[in-house]
Amino acid sequence: MQLERRTQTPRAMLLAAPIGAVLATLVITSLLVALAGAPVGRSYALLLEGGFGSRFAWTETLTRATPLILTGLAAAVAFKARLYNIGGEGQLYAGAMAAVAVGGLHGGTGFEQPVWLLFPLMMAAAAMAGALLLLGPALMKSRLGVDEVVTTLLLNFIVLLGVSALLDGPMKDATAMGWPQSVAIQDALQLDKLVERSRVHTGLLWALVLALVLWAFLGYTTTGFQIRAVGANARAAAFAGMPVGWVAVKVALLSGALAGLAGAIEVAGRAGYVTLDMSPGYGSSGVVIAMLAALNPLGVVAAAVFVAGILVGADSMGRAVGVPTYIADVIVAVSLITMLIATLLTQYRIRWRT
Repeated sequence: MQLERRTQTPRAMLLAAPIGAVLATLVITSLLVALAGAPVGRSYALLLEGGFGSRFAWTETLTRATPLILTGLAAAVAFKARLYNIGGEGQLYAGAMAAVAVGGLHGGTGFEQPVWLLFPLMMAAAAMAGALLLLGPALMKSRLGVDEVVTTLLLNFIVLLGVSALLDGPMKDATAMGWPQSVAIQDALQLDKLVERSRVHTGLLWALVLALVLWAFLGYTTTGFQIRAVGANARAAAFAGMPVGWVAVKVALLSGALAGLAGAIEVAGRAGYVTLDMSPGYGSSGVVIAMLAALNPLGVVAAAVFVAGILVGADSMGRAVGVPTYIADVIVAVSLITMLIATLLTQYRIRWRT
């Protein structure tokens, strides 16, 4: 067996790749459902019903999808330039903490500002925190050749340990009865509800607009062309006169800012404060979403809704048939593997040699 690079990939194959990856994932994970002693067909029906079968299911799915869209966009734009940002989780928490540091300024601090000014400052601080966290690994890669996968991954643990120290120290809410959580942001800074009697908030609109803007940015601007060119062949882009190092810096700032905004929007839209379990792996799931979307910002929206529906539906399925809810994490992980294989097959064809 030998892999032979395709000279041209049919558009139909590019569209079929994510669909085939999802179907393959469901087939593979059905074996685990069967081993758990649950009927496969009914389990998957409950999974879909729990994620998409009612008004409540849709609002919960869209609430969960909001931060996933933003972390998916963060991974997609970085991967476009072959800057493999695996630190979305740390950047999300850095953004969340920065948002609370600004939005949690209450009366008596001496820093009171009107809401119309404090809200954009809060979002800007979150974006800057995430951007600066990724800037270091990007510079280390471009200047010293340090693998950014390692540095961004390790920064996740460093940030989470730092957040833990802050939640038990200077940013701890004194009224939380000993529970490690940050002070809450001001009520006026909370995002409005998008649907009455639900948790879905206007942060979803932020995520959708940013997805559209990023799609247009990558496809129709000079910087977007440079990002795609560097990702396709950095050496050729440098030979053509493109500032490869500067492009990497801009990509790092943009990717980190998107992940930081995910943290701020999660705080302002849902939680109101930061806890260590605020994110059930949104940053790492963003990598899966970006791959499922083939790094297309508009595809990220659909992939995020799919992953969010799986995560929400797994709770309903677990209660009804006794399948562990961790099956959702397995589905997400297997979907990444199958998508990588599907992407490989869109670029290469298998030749059998005798």
